[in-house]
Amino acid sequence: MGSEGEDQHSPLITNFSDTEAEQPFKRTGTIWTAIAHIITGVIGAGVLSLAWSTAQLGWVAGPLIMVVFAAITIVSANLLCDCYRSPDPGCGPTRNRSYVDAVQLYLVRVTEMVFFNISGEKHKKICAVFLYESLYGCAVAYVITSAASVKAIEKSNCYHKEGHEASCSYGDTIFMLLFGAVQIIVSQIPDFHNMAWLSVVAAIMSFTYSSIGLGLGFAKVIENREIKGSIVGVTADSVADKVWLVLQAVGDIAFAYPYSVILLEIQDTLKSPPPERETMKKASTSAIIITTFFYLCCGCFGYAAFGSDTPGNLLTGFGFYEPYWLVDFANACIVLHLVGGYQKMGRSRGALEESPMKVQLTKYGLSFRRSEILLLPIVIQVFYYRYSWRISGIIVTNQFGLHNMLKSFRKTIHIKVYSQPVFATVEGWIHGKFPNSGFVSNFYSFKLPLIPAFQLNPLRLCFRTGYVVSATVIAMSFPYFNQVLGLLGALNFWPLVIYFPVEMYFVQRKIRAWTTTWVVLRTYSIACLIVSILALLGSVQGLIRAKLR
Repeated sequence: MGSEGEDQHSPLITNFSDTEAEQPFKRTGTIWTAIAHIITGVIGAGVLSLAWSTAQLGWVAGPLIMVVFAAITIVSANLLCDCYRSPDPGCGPTRNRSYVDAVQLYLVRVTEMVFFNISGEKHKKICAVFLYESLYGCAVAYVITSAASVKAIEKSNCYHKEGHEASCSYGDTIFMLLFGAVQIIVSQIPDFHNMAWLSVVAAIMSFTYSSIGLGLGFAKVIENREIKGSIVGVTADSVADKVWLVLQAVGDIAFAYPYSVILLEIQDTLKSPPPERETMKKASTSAIIITTFFYLCCGCFGYAAFGSDTPGNLLTGFGFYEPYWLVDFANACIVLHLVGGYQKMGRSRGALEESPMKVQLTKYGLSFRRSEILLLPIVIQVFYYRYSWRISGIIVTNQFGLHNMLKSFRKTIHIKVYSQPVFATVEGWIHGKFPNSGFVSNFYSFKLPLIPAFQLNPLRLCFRTGYVVSATVIAMSFPYFNQVLGLLGALNFWPLVIYFPVEMYFVQRKIRAWTTTWVVLRTYSIACLIVSILALLGSVQGLIRAKLR
């Protein structure tokens, strides 16, 4: 089912041809590689706040809401799986290789969508706004989390030397500035095709610190010889305060399920037969069940260990003092993961369309397709010598085949998309507006002692530095881990996980208004919208309250 040769491909902007030729791409993924991709792509910094979220919700609502979000994620994943091929969801000739490909095909070309009465062009703009806002917001969250982890290492060593009652006080600002300085330097690195190892490191670090947090929580419960906590969760000064905290906790849980946006990239690695959508639906269900079990363990063991004193960040809130070296190691893993996660992304086509850079990269065997240049260019096709690495928003996949899960995990690794797609899009757009500007197109070589020669582009230097500085300044202004995660989770969950998948499914399956399926999915979408709005209000209130303290 489905050809493995050239595919018709929906362009990312409307003035490119639908019939543009593509490089052949051999898909060898299986249900096991897909499960590995999903788990690696989902588990991240969001797991650190789950114990706090469980503490706010209590022993009944906490686990229940995690399960509900898992079920919602599975439903949305199943809807998206049917949107991979078009017009037939099982064997259609056109593949939607990324989330934005699907939005472009199903929604941009539709004149008016029922009920919400939103035009196709507005759908494209709304999708762009939420995707780029989520990328930028996650960059801010990474600054906050990394600084908290470095500070936690300092405090852990201080407590170990001076005792647990010592006043080991450190500010966040200096660590955020250091993290920002590192990102300014890293953002200028051009030879991303040689950095696939960073994806492997990020995946290992993510699993390591998550597992350490789970293990420390379990050990603390054994040490306490009791399970702390209550049915209703942490008590608050008033009913209103309790409601705000509950809503913020819901936003934090939503942040921990960033899956729908990467689904189609994963599905595009699968071989057929059987049809990719069947394999992907099974993989999605299995992976989300495994991930949710892991989340429940982290959240519940953390709450059981600390009860009402559960910290906002399980590894930096100092519920754990010993073994200090293990706490230090876990936080070092967080920093390594986030340094790579902030920058090591699927670098999109826009940045590669800078003509001088393209010429230089072509010398090394790199080629590009025009159809993935401007609108949310999260998809890259990079050919380097005899290997072809396809960085499709979140994934790096070797073209020549993966014969088992271990080999696949080494060569197909999920990497979270934050800064580089933004860099690529803006720089590509500016280059299109000012193609003859030396500021935009020229590269200048520099040679410093002890390091190889490198090249800098004035536009890249200025824009990327400004981007990192702005994200760092915002993080310094609002260094509140749980509130920021709750805000991002609540703001992005409904549009990216619910609304767009439902609307695309309506178009793909030709669902008519007021049919049973239409009513059920529309009710589902509206209910999730209400929950997202409430969680957003709770997170905004928490952010303002924390700022005014």
